[in-house]
Parts: sequence; structure tokens; C-alpha cells
Amino acid sequence: MNPIKVIRENTHKLTDLPNIGKASALDLELLGIKSPEDLIGQDPFEMYERLCAITNTRHDPCVIDVFMSITDFMNGAEAKPWWDYTPQRKRILSDN
Repeated sequence: MNPIKVIRENTHKLTDLPNIGKASALDLELLGIKSPEDLIGQDPFEMYERLCAITNTRHDPCVIDVFMSITDFMNGAEAKPWWDYTPQRKRILSDN
């Protein structure tokens, strides 16, 4: 869903989350995430690595940005576009 349209109180299914459409919701389900609450405490980098392993595909790193946006949102942050997380992801990965 477009982050501008997200209403925290109405976040009941995965596609209610910011930046999540049908395809991303299916990726989350592959990870065993069935509801938005399942994202609380998740590590977006670890989620990305698991998704790549499960699908046997190296996904675009922007998937990490999406995962960062939804885990951050579920931990209380405002809904933001996934690309707001790109600089942070690049910094974190360059430090490793």
C-alpha cells in the first residue's frame, strides 16, 4: 500500500502495510509471516537472506529497503516510502 494511505489502526493484513502489494505479501508469507504483527522484532537483513535462500534467487537489494520500512513501521515508526531507507541500507552494508 502507498505509505500515504496507510492508517495504522487499519493495518490487519500484509497488504495494509506501507510498500506492500500482492507480490511482496507472497514473499512475506514464504518467510512464515502471516500478519503485520509477525514483523515485530524481525531483522530486515536476515529476512532478505532467508528469502534469497528459500527462493534460490538473489533478489534486488531494494527488497531490504521494503523490509526495513515495514519492520520499522511495525515497531512504531511512521509509514515512509521504501526508498527513504536506501541510504541507511547502503551505509549498513558498507560498514560490514
